[in-house]
Amino acid sequence: MAKDFISTIAETFRNGTFVRLSLGGYKGADDTLKKIVVRPVIIKREEKLSFTYSHKTKDIVKNYDLPETLALIEQYLKGGFGTATLFSTEFDLSYPAMKKSAPSVSEAPQKSHDRAKNRHVQTEGRKYLQDLNITDSKGNVFKNAQDKFKQIDKYVEILAGLVKDFPKGKAINIVDMGAGKGYLTFALYDYLHGTAGMNAVVTGVEYRPDLVSLCNLIAHDSGFGGLSFVEGTIENFDASHANILIALHACDTATDDAIAKGIAAKADLIVVAPCCHKQIRREMEASKNQSLDFLLRFGTFMERQAEMVTDGIRALVLEHFGYDVKVFEFISDAHTPKNVMIVAQKSGSGKREAVREKIAKVKKDFGISRHYLEKATGL
Repeated sequence: MAKDFISTIAETFRNGTFVRLSLGGYKGADDTLKKIVVRPVIIKREEKLSFTYSHKTKDIVKNYDLPETLALIEQYLKGGFGTATLFSTEFDLSYPAMKKSAPSVSEAPQKSHDRAKNRHVQTEGRKYLQDLNITDSKGNVFKNAQDKFKQIDKYVEILAGLVKDFPKGKAINIVDMGAGKGYLTFALYDYLHGTAGMNAVVTGVEYRPDLVSLCNLIAHDSGFGGLSFVEGTIENFDASHANILIALHACDTATDDAIAKGIAAKADLIVVAPCCHKQIRREMEASKNQSLDFLLRFGTFMERQAEMVTDGIRALVLEHFGYDVKVFEFISDAHTPKNVMIVAQKSGSGKREAVREKIAKVKKDFGISRHYLEKATGL
Protein backbone atom coordinates (compact mmCIF):
# COMPACT_ATOMS: atom_id res chain seq x y z
CA MET A 1 0.00 0.00 0.00
CA ALA A 2 2.80 2.44 0.93
CA LYS A 3 4.62 1.61 -2.32
CA ASP A 4 1.51 2.45 -4.37
CA PHE A 5 1.20 5.76 -2.55
CA ILE A 6 4.87 6.58 -3.13
CA SER A 7 4.72 5.64 -6.82
CA THR A 8 1.75 8.00 -7.22
CA ILE A 9 3.78 10.80 -5.61
CA ALA A 10 6.57 10.15 -8.12
CA GLU A 11 4.13 10.17 -11.04
CA THR A 12 2.55 13.49 -10.08
CA PHE A 13 5.97 15.06 -9.63
CA ARG A 14 7.17 13.88 -13.03
CA ASN A 15 4.01 14.97 -14.91
CA GLY A 16 3.95 18.37 -13.22
CA THR A 17 0.68 17.96 -11.28
CA PHE A 18 2.27 17.67 -7.81
CA VAL A 19 1.15 20.45 -5.45
CA ARG A 20 2.18 19.31 -1.98
CA LEU A 21 2.32 16.39 0.42
CA SER A 22 1.31 16.46 4.06
CA LEU A 23 2.35 13.86 6.65
CA GLY A 24 0.50 13.74 9.99
CA GLY A 25 -0.62 11.50 12.82
CA TYR A 26 2.94 11.28 14.11
CA LYS A 27 3.63 8.85 16.98
CA GLY A 28 7.38 8.49 16.81
CA ALA A 29 10.37 9.05 19.07
CA ASP A 30 10.55 12.83 18.63
CA ASP A 31 7.78 14.18 20.84
CA THR A 32 8.25 17.75 19.48
CA LEU A 33 7.57 16.85 15.83
CA LYS A 34 4.01 17.46 14.67
CA LYS A 35 3.90 17.20 10.88
CA ILE A 36 5.86 17.42 7.66
CA VAL A 37 4.80 19.36 4.57
CA VAL A 38 6.55 18.78 1.25
CA ARG A 39 6.47 21.31 -1.61
CA PRO A 40 8.23 21.58 -4.98
CA VAL A 41 10.95 24.22 -5.35
CA ILE A 42 13.63 25.33 -7.80
CA ILE A 43 17.14 25.61 -6.38
CA LYS A 44 20.00 26.58 -8.67
CA ARG A 45 17.78 25.78 -11.63
CA GLU A 46 17.13 22.24 -10.40
CA GLU A 47 13.79 20.84 -9.28
CA LYS A 48 13.83 19.80 -5.65
CA LEU A 49 11.33 18.98 -2.92
CA SER A 50 11.37 21.14 0.20
CA PHE A 51 10.51 19.45 3.52
CA THR A 52 9.19 21.66 6.32
CA TYR A 53 9.45 19.79 9.63
CA SER A 54 7.01 21.48 12.02
CA HIS A 55 8.00 21.13 15.66
CA LYS A 56 6.35 22.65 18.72
CA THR A 57 8.58 25.72 18.79
CA LYS A 58 10.32 25.84 15.42
CA ASP A 59 10.23 24.80 11.78
CA ILE A 60 13.16 23.13 10.05
CA VAL A 61 13.44 23.18 6.25
CA LYS A 62 15.48 20.69 4.23
CA ASN A 63 15.61 20.11 0.47
CA TYR A 64 15.95 16.81 -1.36
CA ASP A 65 15.84 15.47 -4.90
CA LEU A 66 13.08 13.07 -5.98
CA PRO A 67 14.83 9.72 -5.20
CA GLU A 68 15.79 10.98 -1.72
CA THR A 69 12.24 12.22 -1.19
CA LEU A 70 10.64 8.93 -2.11
CA ALA A 71 13.01 7.01 0.16
CA LEU A 72 12.31 9.36 3.08
CA ILE A 73 8.54 9.20 2.61
CA GLU A 74 8.68 5.42 2.71
CA GLN A 75 10.79 5.58 5.86
CA TYR A 76 8.47 8.08 7.55
CA LEU A 77 5.31 6.11 6.75
CA LYS A 78 6.89 3.06 8.34
CA GLY A 79 8.41 4.93 11.27
CA GLY A 80 5.82 7.08 12.97
CA PHE A 81 3.53 8.97 10.57
CA GLY A 82 0.12 7.33 10.46
CA THR A 83 -1.55 9.49 7.82
CA ALA A 84 -0.60 11.36 4.66
CA THR A 85 -2.35 13.35 1.94
CA LEU A 86 -1.07 13.92 -1.56
CA PHE A 87 -2.42 17.06 -3.24
CA SER A 88 -2.22 17.29 -7.02
CA THR A 89 -4.00 19.36 -9.64
CA GLU A 90 -5.94 16.25 -10.74
CA PHE A 91 -6.91 14.67 -7.41
CA ASP A 92 -6.23 14.44 -3.69
CA LEU A 93 -5.09 11.06 -2.40
CA SER A 94 -5.29 10.06 1.27
CA TYR A 95 -3.13 7.44 2.94
CA PRO A 96 -3.60 4.72 4.27
CA ALA A 97 -7.14 4.60 2.87
CA MET A 98 -5.79 5.25 -0.66
CA LYS A 99 -8.97 7.19 -1.35
CA LYS A 100 -9.02 9.69 -4.21
CA SER A 101 -11.16 12.83 -4.10
CA ALA A 102 -11.61 15.99 -6.15
CA PRO A 103 -8.49 18.21 -6.19
CA SER A 104 -8.31 20.93 -3.55
CA VAL A 105 -6.02 22.96 -5.79
CA SER A 106 -6.49 23.40 -9.53
CA GLU A 107 -3.13 24.99 -10.37
CA ALA A 108 0.38 23.84 -9.54
CA PRO A 109 2.33 26.30 -7.36
CA GLN A 110 5.25 28.34 -8.63
CA LYS A 111 8.43 26.39 -7.95
CA SER A 112 10.30 29.29 -6.41
CA HIS A 113 12.66 28.68 -3.54
CA ASP A 114 13.21 32.30 -2.62
CA ARG A 115 10.76 35.14 -2.54
CA ALA A 116 10.80 37.12 -5.77
CA LYS A 117 13.71 39.51 -5.76
CA ASN A 118 12.50 43.03 -5.27
CA ARG A 119 15.37 44.73 -7.02
CA HIS A 120 15.47 48.46 -7.54
CA VAL A 121 18.20 48.01 -10.13
CA GLN A 122 16.86 46.02 -13.05
CA THR A 123 19.44 43.91 -14.88
CA GLU A 124 17.71 42.68 -18.02
CA GLY A 125 18.66 44.65 -21.11
CA ARG A 126 20.90 47.06 -19.15
CA LYS A 127 23.95 47.53 -21.36
CA TYR A 128 25.74 49.69 -18.80
CA LEU A 129 25.78 46.76 -16.34
CA GLN A 130 27.34 44.58 -19.03
CA ASP A 131 29.92 47.25 -19.87
CA LEU A 132 30.76 47.59 -16.17
CA ASN A 133 31.21 43.80 -15.90
CA ILE A 134 28.36 43.38 -13.43
CA THR A 135 26.10 41.18 -15.59
CA ASP A 136 26.28 38.99 -18.66
CA SER A 137 24.28 39.69 -21.85
CA LYS A 138 21.21 37.99 -20.35
CA GLY A 139 21.19 40.17 -17.23
CA ASN A 140 22.61 37.54 -14.86
CA VAL A 141 24.85 39.02 -12.19
CA PHE A 142 28.33 37.54 -12.31
CA LYS A 143 29.33 35.53 -9.25
CA ASN A 144 32.33 37.76 -8.55
CA ALA A 145 30.11 40.87 -8.79
CA GLN A 146 27.40 39.77 -6.33
CA ASP A 147 28.65 41.92 -3.44
CA LYS A 148 29.10 44.95 -5.67
CA PHE A 149 25.60 44.55 -7.11
CA LYS A 150 24.06 44.24 -3.64
CA GLN A 151 25.74 47.49 -2.65
CA ILE A 152 24.50 49.24 -5.78
CA ASP A 153 20.95 47.97 -5.34
CA LYS A 154 20.90 48.98 -1.67
CA TYR A 155 22.20 52.48 -2.51
CA VAL A 156 19.42 52.93 -5.04
CA GLU A 157 16.81 51.54 -2.66
CA ILE A 158 17.80 54.09 -0.01
CA LEU A 159 17.90 56.99 -2.45
CA ALA A 160 14.58 55.93 -3.98
CA GLY A 161 12.93 56.36 -0.60
CA LEU A 162 14.59 59.73 -0.06
CA VAL A 163 13.60 61.25 -3.43
CA LYS A 164 10.05 59.87 -3.73
CA ASP A 165 8.52 63.16 -2.58
CA PHE A 166 10.59 65.32 -4.94
CA PRO A 167 8.47 67.00 -7.66
CA LYS A 168 8.51 64.78 -10.75
CA GLY A 169 8.01 67.52 -13.31
CA LYS A 170 10.87 69.70 -12.13
CA ALA A 171 14.47 68.94 -13.14
CA ILE A 172 16.57 67.66 -10.24
CA ASN A 173 20.32 68.21 -10.38
CA ILE A 174 22.30 65.40 -8.77
CA VAL A 175 26.05 65.50 -8.31
CA ASP A 176 27.95 62.31 -7.49
CA MET A 177 31.29 63.34 -6.04
CA GLY A 178 34.13 60.90 -6.63
CA ALA A 179 32.03 58.78 -8.98
CA GLY A 180 34.84 56.34 -9.80
CA LYS A 181 33.67 53.83 -12.38
CA GLY A 182 30.11 55.11 -12.02
CA TYR A 183 28.38 52.00 -10.68
CA LEU A 184 25.93 53.95 -8.53
CA THR A 185 25.76 56.92 -10.89
CA PHE A 186 24.49 54.81 -13.77
CA ALA A 187 22.11 52.75 -11.62
CA LEU A 188 20.63 55.83 -9.96
CA TYR A 189 20.08 57.60 -13.29
CA ASP A 190 18.47 54.46 -14.74
CA TYR A 191 16.15 54.13 -11.74
CA LEU A 192 15.11 57.79 -11.64
CA HIS A 193 14.33 57.97 -15.36
CA GLY A 194 13.19 54.43 -16.10
CA THR A 195 11.33 53.49 -12.92
CA ALA A 196 10.50 56.67 -11.00
CA GLY A 197 9.80 58.80 -14.07
CA MET A 198 11.75 61.74 -12.68
CA ASN A 199 13.46 64.47 -14.66
CA ALA A 200 16.95 64.09 -13.23
CA VAL A 201 20.21 65.53 -14.54
CA VAL A 202 23.07 63.53 -13.04
CA THR A 203 26.75 64.54 -13.08
CA GLY A 204 29.56 62.26 -11.95
CA VAL A 205 32.73 64.01 -10.80
CA GLU A 206 35.94 61.98 -11.08
CA TYR A 207 39.59 63.07 -11.18
CA ARG A 208 40.87 60.11 -13.24
CA PRO A 209 40.52 61.03 -16.95
CA ASP A 210 40.45 57.42 -18.17
CA LEU A 211 37.39 56.66 -16.02
CA VAL A 212 35.68 59.87 -17.12
CA SER A 213 36.13 58.92 -20.78
CA LEU A 214 34.96 55.36 -20.18
CA CYS A 215 31.84 56.42 -18.28
CA ASN A 216 30.88 59.04 -20.83
CA LEU A 217 31.20 56.43 -23.59
CA ILE A 218 28.99 53.97 -21.67
CA ALA A 219 26.43 56.71 -20.95
CA HIS A 220 26.31 57.59 -24.67
CA ASP A 221 25.96 53.96 -25.73
CA SER A 222 23.18 53.46 -23.18
CA GLY A 223 21.23 56.47 -24.44
CA PHE A 224 21.47 58.27 -21.09
CA GLY A 225 21.22 61.84 -22.36
CA GLY A 226 20.93 63.43 -18.90
CA LEU A 227 23.98 61.68 -17.47
CA SER A 228 27.52 62.97 -17.89
CA PHE A 229 30.90 62.68 -16.22
CA VAL A 230 33.40 65.49 -15.75
CA GLU A 231 37.05 65.46 -14.79
CA GLY A 232 37.85 67.26 -11.55
CA THR A 233 38.28 67.05 -7.79
CA ILE A 234 35.61 67.29 -5.13
CA GLU A 235 37.29 70.32 -3.61
CA ASN A 236 37.38 72.32 -6.86
CA PHE A 237 34.09 71.32 -8.50
CA ASP A 238 31.32 73.93 -8.62
CA ALA A 239 28.33 72.13 -7.07
CA SER A 240 26.25 75.26 -6.47
CA HIS A 241 23.46 73.94 -8.70
CA ALA A 242 23.07 70.63 -6.84
CA ASN A 243 19.72 69.65 -5.35
CA ILE A 244 21.18 66.32 -4.26
CA LEU A 245 24.84 65.68 -3.48
CA ILE A 246 26.26 62.18 -3.11
CA ALA A 247 29.75 61.01 -2.13
CA LEU A 248 30.39 57.34 -1.59
CA HIS A 249 33.67 56.19 -0.06
CA ALA A 250 35.52 59.45 -0.62
CA CYS A 251 38.69 59.06 1.45
CA ASP A 252 39.35 60.94 4.67
CA THR A 253 38.67 64.69 4.34
CA ALA A 254 37.33 64.33 0.77
CA THR A 255 34.06 63.32 2.42
CA ASP A 256 34.15 66.61 4.33
CA ASP A 257 34.80 68.53 1.12
CA ALA A 258 31.72 66.89 -0.40
CA ILE A 259 29.55 67.69 2.63
CA ALA A 260 30.78 71.28 2.58
CA LYS A 261 29.88 71.58 -1.12
CA GLY A 262 26.39 70.31 -0.37
CA ILE A 263 25.92 72.71 2.51
CA ALA A 264 27.17 75.65 0.41
CA ALA A 265 24.72 74.70 -2.36
CA LYS A 266 21.90 74.45 0.20
CA ALA A 267 21.22 71.03 -1.30
CA ASP A 268 17.94 69.43 -0.30
CA LEU A 269 19.69 66.12 0.28
CA ILE A 270 23.27 65.14 1.13
CA VAL A 271 24.20 61.46 1.20
CA VAL A 272 27.72 60.28 2.03
CA ALA A 273 29.27 56.92 2.86
CA PRO A 274 32.60 57.80 4.51
CA CYS A 275 35.80 55.87 4.01
CA CYS A 276 38.96 56.30 6.11
CA HIS A 277 39.25 58.80 8.98
CA LYS A 278 42.91 59.82 9.19
CA GLN A 279 42.59 63.45 10.23
CA ILE A 280 40.75 62.88 13.49
CA ARG A 281 42.70 59.75 14.36
CA ARG A 282 45.99 61.64 14.14
CA GLU A 283 44.72 64.30 16.54
CA MET A 284 43.28 61.76 18.96
CA GLU A 285 46.56 59.82 19.03
CA ALA A 286 48.55 63.01 19.59
CA SER A 287 46.33 64.16 22.48
CA LYS A 288 47.13 61.08 24.61
CA ASN A 289 43.92 61.44 26.60
CA GLN A 290 44.58 59.37 29.73
CA SER A 291 40.90 58.79 30.49
CA LEU A 292 40.54 57.05 27.11
CA ASP A 293 43.82 55.16 27.23
CA PHE A 294 42.09 51.89 28.13
CA LEU A 295 40.47 52.04 24.65
CA LEU A 296 42.83 54.01 22.50
CA ARG A 297 45.94 51.97 23.30
CA PHE A 298 44.46 49.24 21.10
CA GLY A 299 44.76 49.98 17.39
CA THR A 300 41.43 48.36 16.51
CA PHE A 301 39.53 50.37 19.12
CA MET A 302 41.32 53.54 18.09
CA GLU A 303 40.24 53.08 14.49
CA ARG A 304 36.62 52.44 15.44
CA GLN A 305 36.56 55.34 17.89
CA ALA A 306 38.05 57.68 15.31
CA GLU A 307 35.35 56.67 12.82
CA MET A 308 32.54 57.29 15.29
CA VAL A 309 33.90 60.61 16.51
CA THR A 310 34.56 61.85 12.98
CA ASP A 311 31.10 60.92 11.70
CA GLY A 312 29.45 62.14 14.89
CA ILE A 313 30.97 65.60 14.42
CA ARG A 314 29.97 65.55 10.76
CA ALA A 315 26.37 64.93 11.83
CA LEU A 316 26.54 67.81 14.31
CA VAL A 317 27.93 70.21 11.70
CA LEU A 318 25.13 69.27 9.30
CA GLU A 319 22.58 69.87 12.07
CA HIS A 320 24.15 73.27 12.70
CA PHE A 321 23.45 74.20 9.08
CA GLY A 322 19.80 73.17 9.25
CA TYR A 323 19.79 69.49 8.27
CA ASP A 324 17.99 66.54 9.81
CA VAL A 325 20.58 63.80 10.01
CA LYS A 326 20.52 60.01 10.16
CA VAL A 327 23.56 57.76 10.48
CA PHE A 328 23.11 54.04 9.88
CA GLU A 329 24.63 50.87 8.44
CA PHE A 330 23.20 50.61 4.94
CA ILE A 331 24.39 47.08 4.16
CA SER A 332 25.93 44.11 5.96
CA ASP A 333 29.65 44.38 6.62
CA ALA A 334 29.92 41.02 4.87
CA HIS A 335 29.62 42.95 1.60
CA THR A 336 31.78 45.94 2.52
CA PRO A 337 33.47 47.01 5.80
CA LYS A 338 32.76 50.66 4.91
CA ASN A 339 29.04 50.37 5.49
CA VAL A 340 28.07 53.54 7.38
CA MET A 341 25.90 56.07 5.59
CA ILE A 342 25.15 59.65 6.62
CA VAL A 343 21.90 61.06 5.23
CA ALA A 344 21.11 64.75 5.70
CA GLN A 345 17.82 66.32 4.61
CA LYS A 346 17.42 70.10 4.57
CA SER A 347 14.96 71.30 7.21
CA GLY A 348 16.06 74.89 7.72
CA SER A 349 15.77 74.72 11.49
CA GLY A 350 19.36 74.58 12.71
CA LYS A 351 20.05 74.80 16.47
CA ARG A 352 23.28 76.68 16.02
CA GLU A 353 24.27 77.64 19.55
CA ALA A 354 23.41 74.30 21.15
CA VAL A 355 25.16 72.37 18.39
CA ARG A 356 28.31 74.51 18.61
CA GLU A 357 28.49 73.76 22.32
CA LYS A 358 28.21 70.02 21.65
CA ILE A 359 30.95 70.16 19.03
CA ALA A 360 33.24 72.09 21.40
CA LYS A 361 32.68 69.53 24.17
CA VAL A 362 33.37 66.56 21.90
CA LYS A 363 36.59 68.14 20.65
CA LYS A 364 37.74 68.83 24.21
CA ASP A 365 36.94 65.31 25.38
CA PHE A 366 38.89 63.70 22.53
CA GLY A 367 41.73 66.19 22.25
CA ILE A 368 40.72 67.53 18.84
CA SER A 369 41.75 71.07 17.91
CA ARG A 370 39.55 71.42 14.83
CA HIS A 371 37.57 69.05 12.64
CA TYR A 372 38.34 69.50 8.95
CA LEU A 373 34.63 69.99 8.17
CA GLU A 374 34.58 73.05 10.45
CA LYS A 375 37.32 74.59 8.31
CA ALA A 376 35.64 73.57 5.04
CA THR A 377 32.34 75.17 6.06
CA GLY A 378 33.82 78.19 7.83
CA LEU A 379 32.28 77.17 11.13
